[in-house]
Amino acid sequence: MKLWEDFGGNELFLLITAAAAYLVYFLLLRRPDKLPKQIRILSLLWGMSIGILYDFTIGGGRTDFYKINDLNNYEVTDVLYYLLFAPFGYFFFYFYEKMKIGKKTFIIYVLVWALLGVFFQWVLTAAGIITLQKGYRIAHSFPIFLLTQTLTGVYIQVLKSKEQLSAAE
Repeated sequence: MKLWEDFGGNELFLLITAAAAYLVYFLLLRRPDKLPKQIRILSLLWGMSIGILYDFTIGGGRTDFYKINDLNNYEVTDVLYYLLFAPFGYFFFYFYEKMKIGKKTFIIYVLVWALLGVFFQWVLTAAGIITLQKGYRIAHSFPIFLLTQTLTGVYIQVLKSKEQLSAAE
């Protein structure tokens, strides 16, 4: 793993974006309506794991549809990129709970987050953090985000049902 090819605009953008995302995360933790500790940890791990899973399968390996930062090899600043997934996992869980997402609003919530994911990928592409390769287009990410956000919503519902079961015992 290289330190970095050259420290430029994309590394600076990642530093600023990561700092902003974690600032919002820590500000939300100060609120009285924060999520319980075990759900916070799960949401952070879920967000990071899903992001890394897709990046290692779609962005790397045999498909290699995009590269992160300056190289197709790993750099230290790639860690910053992967750490960005964690607070967004928390944001998804947090707003899911605070907006009381149910059967009637689930599809809209998932669609909005899928569109936000595509938009954020576009921003990262415009900033030079993601470089699309082999004919991959940002539009190809929409069904991936749709699937991911749907699975995340189902995961939250499973957690909530288990919480209700344990509370009933």
